[in-house]
Amino acid sequence: MGTLKQKLFEKIEEHRPRIQKLMKESGDVVIDQVTVSQIIGGMRGIKCLLTDISYLDPNEGIRYRGHTLPEVFKQLPKPPNSEMPYVEGLIYLLYTGDIPNESNVACVVDELSKRRILPRYVYEVLDAFPTVSHPMAMFSAAILAMQRESTFARKYNAGLPKYDYWDPMFEDSLNLIAKLPEVATYIYSKLYQGGKRIQSNPNLDFGANFASMMGKEKPYDDVARMHFIIHADHESGNISAHTGHLVASSLSGIYLSISAMINGLAGPLHGLASQEVLRWLQEVMDKMGGKTPTEDEMKQFVWDTLHSGQVIPGFGHAVLRKTDPRYKLQREFSLKHLKNDKIFKYVDLLYKVVPPILKEHGKAKNPWPNVDAQSGVVQWHYGVTEYDFYTVLFGIGRAIGITANIIWDRALGFPLERPKSLTTAMLEDLVSKKK
Repeated sequence: MGTLKQKLFEKIEEHRPRIQKLMKESGDVVIDQVTVSQIIGGMRGIKCLLTDISYLDPNEGIRYRGHTLPEVFKQLPKPPNSEMPYVEGLIYLLYTGDIPNESNVACVVDELSKRRILPRYVYEVLDAFPTVSHPMAMFSAAILAMQRESTFARKYNAGLPKYDYWDPMFEDSLNLIAKLPEVATYIYSKLYQGGKRIQSNPNLDFGANFASMMGKEKPYDDVARMHFIIHADHESGNISAHTGHLVASSLSGIYLSISAMINGLAGPLHGLASQEVLRWLQEVMDKMGGKTPTEDEMKQFVWDTLHSGQVIPGFGHAVLRKTDPRYKLQREFSLKHLKNDKIFKYVDLLYKVVPPILKEHGKAKNPWPNVDAQSGVVQWHYGVTEYDFYTVLFGIGRAIGITANIIWDRALGFPLERPKSLTTAMLEDLVSKKK
């Protein structure tokens, strides 16, 4: 076993008794109550899922394995001459719960490098798509097609013991993650570069190799690392995360589950926010004649927007009550590398004027910017100007956290997800009895 897999096995063995004890001794303990509005409103806020991979703290933002994002970016090893950590280090952290050292990261870099080659038929599947196709449809189809490579499917059909399900899930996860940059950059070259493709470099880490295949020079390698890390997981209740959990609970395997996760991410209410914010910013620039406004001019524009009944895209969050740390990390990078970028100047102004105005306006629970207020701007600056591709970038990062969750779901023997439904009449009857 390699370093990552051995460490994961040790962690699984330590963790299993905790789940067994909870089920045996505390299975009847009530954790939450469900309201009618939660039932009708998409189960929002109901505490009914379990994950140790990440937690969304209202005040500190997303925590990966208990670590805040600033801690993650500080503690994970970085490639030489780079500002951002190895993506491979994040994989190690999410899979095992431990901060890796340089040797641990080198092991994961090597593992992914050996697994990166795509089967020929995947290119054939992608080539069958018209060049006017949506990149997320192509991304999902390519992942789905690779189900034939599933180690889990073969071993399950051969009679694999239940508590060993995690092992082939681990193998499939690394195999898939290693191939995602290959799939994504091939889609990019087919749709937007006239088919001119740059081959992968097995001597580069995940972020640097992705940048190389995209034809981007430094510091886009750091942009890629940052982007994939901050988008890697977001608890297990949002659409992409929950879809991955749900499909995997039927033992569909990694390829089927991640393809489904990508489909959920493609929905406009989930993964499209960054491109919508960027499009809005560009519309604002057009309205202002392309010049950088003063703070007073921007304040007036924001007030006019709110008074017209519209919102300010990129500000507010369903859970967070402070500035999204993912936004802050991108802002720090942008202040260093994008300071003279015209669009970033608008972002910077909005960061200064919008929160106080939203507080005064009084209708926003959280007046602070979220990750989407910045991410599209960074991609645009470095020449990735194709809006529809932004969700593919999101999907590469999100697959890391979802595979970690799925591996642990199987390691701990979590069952098929099967919540109970009620009819409207039954719900009305229950409500009348409560009155």
